[in-house]
Amino acid sequence: MKRIALILAAFISLTAFTVAVSTWQNDDAHSQLGFTVKHLGIADVSGSFNDFDVTVKSSKPDFSDASVELTAKATSIYTRVDARDNHLRSADFFDVATYPELTFKSTSIKKAGKNKFKLTGDLTLHGVTKQVTMDLKYTGSVENPMSKKQTAGFQLTGVINRSDFNLGNGFPPPMISNEVRIKADGEFVQ
Repeated sequence: MKRIALILAAFISLTAFTVAVSTWQNDDAHSQLGFTVKHLGIADVSGSFNDFDVTVKSSKPDFSDASVELTAKATSIYTRVDARDNHLRSADFFDVATYPELTFKSTSIKKAGKNKFKLTGDLTLHGVTKQVTMDLKYTGSVENPMSKKQTAGFQLTGVINRSDFNLGNGFPPPMISNEVRIKADGEFVQ
């Protein structure tokens, strides 16, 4: 009997420290993954990837321990100009026939203010993986009145250098800026 009591006590103590991890998926209709470059040094040109999936996992309600994974289809690049989109899909830029996806997998998250974080992870574009750090803002959670599901909002911003990923090496910065501004907004459903 004493042995059963010890086993039961050990089980209870182990389960007391088990923390539930919540998994959140982006809601396609209310999420966007965008980018902006400077063209000829005078005008911003923006685009997006329209086919992507993001998973956020966290055991804390403020998402301060969140991990983030993203996969986007490179073929889904969209800039409102078909000829430009086709050129961006070519070997001059994304080479989607060889590298059909771009991915991000977080490696750390650090608090940077109320509901603000520095999210660091491995970004893979054009077959090159580099560590990047982006600003992540948790914009709140509500129950969606339509679906009755908990929904969380996030905004991610940051800058990467396209040259780090061998994107468009034949197009110098005076033509297309090396800096690419990233902005993603999304609603995530538990």
